[in-house]
Amino acid sequence: MKDKRLNRDIIKYMAMLTMLLNHIGNVLMKGDTWLRTAFIDIGYFTAITMCYFLVEGYRYTRSKRKYAKRLAWFAVLSQIPFCLALSEGTIIRSQRFNMFYTLLLCFGIVYVYDRMTELERRKRYLIVLFLLSAFGDWAFIAPIFTVFFVEANNDRNLLKIAYVKSIVIFWIINFLTYVAQYDLLQTLIRSTSSTLGVALSAVVILYCYNGKRMEKGKVVSKWFFYLFYPVHLLILGLIRIGMMR
Repeated sequence: MKDKRLNRDIIKYMAMLTMLLNHIGNVLMKGDTWLRTAFIDIGYFTAITMCYFLVEGYRYTRSKRKYAKRLAWFAVLSQIPFCLALSEGTIIRSQRFNMFYTLLLCFGIVYVYDRMTELERRKRYLIVLFLLSAFGDWAFIAPIFTVFFVEANNDRNLLKIAYVKSIVIFWIINFLTYVAQYDLLQTLIRSTSSTLGVALSAVVILYCYNGKRMEKGKVVSKWFFYLFYPVHLLILGLIRIGMMR
C-alpha cells in the first residue's frame, strides 16, 4: 500500500482527461488517422475505471438513495449536451442515452447483488437492467464490467481475473466490429489497440491505487467529476457545430 501513490481523485482526473481525448477523437477529428485512433482507444480507460469506482463507492456511500438520485439528475442534465456533441449535422438527435444513464443502471446492478439474495429474483432484475442498458452508451459492456467487479468483491486475485475477462470480452467485441471493415491483420491490430485503455485501467487500479481519497478539496473534486461530463460535451458540441459553418 505504501508504494502506491495514486489516490482515487487523481485516478478520476486521469479518467476525465482520457474521456476528453476520446470525445475529441469522436466528435472533432475526422478520417482514419493513427492520432484519432489513439485518442479514442486511450479513452476507453474511463468507462471501466468509473465502473470500478461505482462499485467501490457503493460500499462507502452514506446514502445509496442520494447516490442514485445524483446519477439520475445528471443523466437528465447530460442528455442534451450528449446529443449535441454526438449528432451528425446541425439537427440534434441521438439513438441512445448518455453514460450517466448507464451508470445508474450499473448502480442498480450493484444494488440487486447487495439486497437480493434469492437467485431467481436476482437474475430477473439483472436481465431487465441489462436490457435497459441497450438504450444507453456503453450498452451491455459497462454492466458486464460492473458484474465482474461486484463478484470480485475487492479481492485482489479476483480483481485481476475481472480485468482479464474484461479485456478479453472488449477485444472480442471490437474484433467483431472491425472484421467487417478491415482485413484480418488490420482487424487484429485495431482490436488489440482498442484494449490498451482497459489494460491501463487494470495497471492503475491494481498496482498504483492506494485506496484513499485526497486530503483536501474532496467536495470540489466530487462535483467537478459530475459536472465535467455535461459541460465538456456541451463545449465540444458547440465547437462541432461552429466548425460546420
